[in-house]
Amino acid sequence: MFNFFHKTTAPKPLFPYTTEVHCHLLPGIDDGAPDTEHALPLLRQVHEWGIEKVIATPHVTEATFENTPQTVGDAYERLTREPEFGEIGIQLSYSAEYRMDDNFLNLLQRNEIMPMPGNHILIENSFLQPFWNIKELIFDLQLKGYAPILAHPERYAYYSADKKIYQELHDHGCEFQVNLLSLAGYYNKSSREAAEWLVAKHLVDYLGSDMHNSNHALYLGKYLTSKDFVKHIKGIQLKNDTL
Repeated sequence: MFNFFHKTTAPKPLFPYTTEVHCHLLPGIDDGAPDTEHALPLLRQVHEWGIEKVIATPHVTEATFENTPQTVGDAYERLTREPEFGEIGIQLSYSAEYRMDDNFLNLLQRNEIMPMPGNHILIENSFLQPFWNIKELIFDLQLKGYAPILAHPERYAYYSADKKIYQELHDHGCEFQVNLLSLAGYYNKSSREAAEWLVAKHLVDYLGSDMHNSNHALYLGKYLTSKDFVKHIKGIQLKNDTL
């Protein structure tokens, strides 16, 4: 369906990990791939970039994407039943990207969380304001046996404007997942600078594509063959492939 790249003699783009921990490729349940026709080429593309295992992380957000284990499981089944899926040769599982809100707190209370391997759980703030009591929530998650990972901390402008919060959260045991798209400059200058700062301070535990669509794939393809990419990943220690 998509023709991401023309043939070239340039080096083959490769992700700096083989396990993708943050993407929106399950069909029709959030603002990512709308159907299997869009999801399958994106899965094929990341496989060509060296990804062997994908943990899909659809949004779970109050009032917009109130996904449940049932809706996420159904989307997974639709995708994996496609004959083309078996031809790709990629291992697919699912968790979620949980917005820290009242809906999430209710899910926690009802034990309806879909964790990653090792009971890791991907959490995110609103882009408008931080969760009001994030340090206490991190502690509560740990008491329940979860290992929280904060999604794309570089994209929260209120954090990048006062960077001491990064070290505080990391010291509280919250790991960080930075978007490759941030390092590529896809969003804005501020997100890129904050991502580069987190890399320089050795505060990046996981990288993720946060891929939603073919535009993201095109942008990532260019970034993966750039000098900036080589500079960014030099010496970085990632935990992606432990999941």
